[in-house]
Amino acid sequence: MTDKEGAPKSPGGGEPKLLDQLRGALGARHYSPRTEEAYCHWVRRFIFFHNVRHPAEMGESDINTFLTHLAVKEKVSASTQNQALSALLFLYRHVLKREIGDLAQVVRARKPKRLPVVMTRQEVKAVLDQLEGDKWLMASLMYGAGLRLMECLRLRVQEIDFQASEIIVRDGKGGKDRRTMLPQSLVSPLQEHMLKVKAIHERDLAEGWGRVQMPDVLSRKYPNAPAEWR
Repeated sequence: MTDKEGAPKSPGGGEPKLLDQLRGALGARHYSPRTEEAYCHWVRRFIFFHNVRHPAEMGESDINTFLTHLAVKEKVSASTQNQALSALLFLYRHVLKREIGDLAQVVRARKPKRLPVVMTRQEVKAVLDQLEGDKWLMASLMYGAGLRLMECLRLRVQEIDFQASEIIVRDGKGGKDRRTMLPQSLVSPLQEHMLKVKAIHERDLAEGWGRVQMPDVLSRKYPNAPAEWR
């Protein structure tokens, strides 16, 4: 018996569908939506590869066969094969509550030996010289502070410490916080940007904008809050 996505339901019936259980386990551990999507994809591929058998009925040999097929027949990269392996290990460990034993028989995808591609300072400067305004500031922060794209986009004023020349990254990769440096060359541009944004916000407030509609439940949670907060 299968669910609407083609994945089999739990053998006993009545339990949440397998992929729903997988999503719940990933969400409870704060995995990113992209990781959740990728893991569900590989579990679904594993199930269909074995003729829609439930993973609870399979084991190490079936995982070996699937991963070897990916490397030998589909010629996937080593990182892709490792992602498929991670998805299956997570499924068995956290959803099916089973530890997987020896997988030594898996034919591993070859990892090509390549030199890392690193831009020189002159190349980075040439790229930054083509940008201006907010885009220049964002690219400079990502390069100078080592921020990922979403970390830069989510950066808030209170997470920038100008005196300590530090940036606190909240909820970074793996749901972890970390500290990183704030380049001195970006202190003045950042402060100027914040003054511009503050002026825009104050102008919006004066014109009756600059607020958002909050859920009605907040008025019950904070009954004494000012009306403009609710």
